[in-house]
Amino acid sequence: MFWKDKVVFLTGASSGIGTALALEIAKRGATLGLLARRAELLQGISVKIEQNGGLARSFTVDITDAKAVTEAAQSLRNEFGKIDVLIANAGIGGNNKETRNLDAEAVTKVINTNLIGAVNTVAAILPQMLERESGQLVAISSLAGFRGLPKSAAYCASKAGMTAFFESVRLDVQHKGVSVTIIQPGFIKTPLTSGREAQMPFLMELEDSIPHFLNAIEKRKKFAAFPWQLAAVVRAGKFFPASLYDKIAGGARFRE
Repeated sequence: MFWKDKVVFLTGASSGIGTALALEIAKRGATLGLLARRAELLQGISVKIEQNGGLARSFTVDITDAKAVTEAAQSLRNEFGKIDVLIANAGIGGNNKETRNLDAEAVTKVINTNLIGAVNTVAAILPQMLERESGQLVAISSLAGFRGLPKSAAYCASKAGMTAFFESVRLDVQHKGVSVTIIQPGFIKTPLTSGREAQMPFLMELEDSIPHFLNAIEKRKKFAAFPWQLAAVVRAGKFFPASLYDKIAGGARFRE
């Protein structure tokens, strides 16, 4: 009954994890505010939710536009009176030549989308949660935020920053009625990981990953990382000396 009558603001809802979460959460009784850039895809998801008896509103917004994000959040609150859960899921992989070559504009785009976009949603939603002394912020981060990986400087930096940002926010709000959940998945079959030739360790099917996300949110976990096998390896790597880590991780080809 966790989701019954809750109002959920979900970013990056037009594909992959965002779409799968939206459909499942709606089945469980929540009202969805769906945010993404691709209007046609977003509207199709809203229609599907409502055809299944759910309730959804779609907002065609670029997550890096702070004013537009704030207006979308306010529109949802105006209609339903509150936002109970923010799921900051919007993100891009930056798996292209320009980003891998550390082109400043390309790297900035990844960081603005993955990190600053999440900051924009928190700024739009947290103040009202604090007023109500109730709410939950959920960050869909990544195991890639633990340490650097080859050809992944922009993505790793954005996810490390996202994790640190939400953890800092949690420390600020932990006694004010608002909980913060940081979820760090490994490799999941989505458009973000498609087209890669290299084998990704412990790659999960999208439908298999969704229960892990929902469990973490419903239990209001502070941190959740999965699959456990990859999470264990990545967490251990956090304590490796730089020379050893460089030898082990330097040959990784996950982005190819």
